Amino acid sequence: MQSSDMHDPKPGEPVRHYSSLLITRDDRSPAIDPVMVEETIQLIVNGAKLSSIVTTPHLHKELAVGHMVTEGALTNLNDIEEIAEKDGCVSLTIRSFPRLDLRYELRTSGSTGIDWDTRDDDRFLPVRQTFRTEVLLDSVKNLYDDTQNRTGGAHSASLVDTHGTLRYKAIDIGRHNAIDKVVGMAFLNGDDLSRMFLVSSGRQPAGMVMKAVRAGIPLIISKAAPISSGIDSALRANITLCCYATREKCKAFSAPERIV
Repeated sequence: MQSSDMHDPKPGEPVRHYSSLLITRDDRSPAIDPVMVEETIQLIVNGAKLSSIVTTPHLHKELAVGHMVTEGALTNLNDIEEIAEKDGCVSLTIRSFPRLDLRYELRTSGSTGIDWDTRDDDRFLPVRQTFRTEVLLDSVKNLYDDTQNRTGGAHSASLVDTHGTLRYKAIDIGRHNAIDKVVGMAFLNGDDLSRMFLVSSGRQPAGMVMKAVRAGIPLIISKAAPISSGIDSALRANITLCCYATREKCKAFSAPERIV
């Protein structure tokens, strides 16, 4: 039985097909399964190696920019002097870059890669934008993706505007990475993130919630469960956190006044 993919995937293709053996009580038969591809990129900021990010093989520049936005290191598009991708590295040159702990880290789907010397206690999102209930519930359709259906190994993130229009969508093996990608796409296009909401397939601990807060996104809706740290963070930052979402219902754990 072959253990590698059955054909050479196209560059940037997030899925490879692997041979397998389907075993039942009565039979065994060969099968071919689509599997999410992962690779590692090096994030270099102002010449310093910041982290290694395990991700899918596409949208690397957007991932790097979104990561810096959601970690609170980048707030103005004009501060980006250069973005370059070469040989598995994404290099950013950023003006007015804040001091940070340059401890080099491997960033997987479940961790963040920057150790900041400041806290987020002063982050607070006033209620300036509201969203209609039907728009939020209709947006749950964006959680589903052909690649996720095929592989079962992808997370998705989407940014939807007040009219319910899907503006950006990304998949990744990591739920954090998927968010960073859509934030990076919106940020590079100069969009106002405060007028969009985030649709996420992943659970919502503090790390996920605070990414949206730092980016200025006022509402998160997820089909998955919240974690206590995520609810506590959402309450402190006054972001609207909706979980257990289906096309018929969701539960708001904070700032429900944004839902009208």
